[in-house]
Amino acid sequence: MNSEKRSREFYILAGFFTLFVLFLYGPLSAILILSFQGINGGLTFPMNGVSLHWFANLFEQQAVGDFGGAFRRSLALGLMVMVVTVTVSLMAGLAFRRKFHGATVLFYLTVASLVVPSIVVSLGIGVMFQQLGLDPMWYGSAFGAHLTWTLPFGVLIMLAIFNRFSPAYEEAARDLGASSWQSFRYVVLPMILPSLIGVGLFGFTLSYDEFARTLMTAGTFNTLPLEIYGMTTNVTTPVLYALGTLTTLFSFLIILVALALIARTNRRRAQG
Repeated sequence: MNSEKRSREFYILAGFFTLFVLFLYGPLSAILILSFQGINGGLTFPMNGVSLHWFANLFEQQAVGDFGGAFRRSLALGLMVMVVTVTVSLMAGLAFRRKFHGATVLFYLTVASLVVPSIVVSLGIGVMFQQLGLDPMWYGSAFGAHLTWTLPFGVLIMLAIFNRFSPAYEEAARDLGASSWQSFRYVVLPMILPSLIGVGLFGFTLSYDEFARTLMTAGTFNTLPLEIYGMTTNVTTPVLYALGTLTTLFSFLIILVALALIARTNRRRAQG
């Protein structure tokens, strides 16, 4: 009876997972296929030939807007947010390991922005910049808006990591004569480095595809999500699908690079 029950549970979970994969990747596969439409192809099936025409057309600014500039801005913004998220989250995780006055209040203030609707945060930051006489820009107001989204997640992840981290390793290092910096550099950092890479990937991806918190804060220059949204209102060719295919492949590339770094770090730590 137990084996039959386990077998039934397995098939239920397998069926649910299959539906999840189809729901997640079904639309992506349709976009991938339609991005190779022929020159006279449309936005729907059936295919009217096969070509790379729409990928070439994608980089023609007069046809689809400043895709290259939007991509560079999103990439730069994502990298900026990633660096700050990793740095601040790490420092916050180290700080919360020790009890200090106001820690509880600071913690709830940190995660409060996750409760506020993203569009409200974007609107508030945009209005604040205008009241201060400053022009909203992707590297200023949008940068701050994205940090209100990525930092709470980064801090929560680092708190979970340090809650499982035994201080015995640091104590052993200090007993051997290591300073506080040396124990952090040679003991703590190598052990939490895979998690830091994960926090960096998380911060980058959250920023790279963020729309709502960028809408009112990016100023006159679009990031990639805003550019894609603008394309949906004025582009009626498969070039939109070509853009979706390229951005999806880029996202998978970033994930693979992060996984390779984590695997390499774990391998070096195991060998050491």
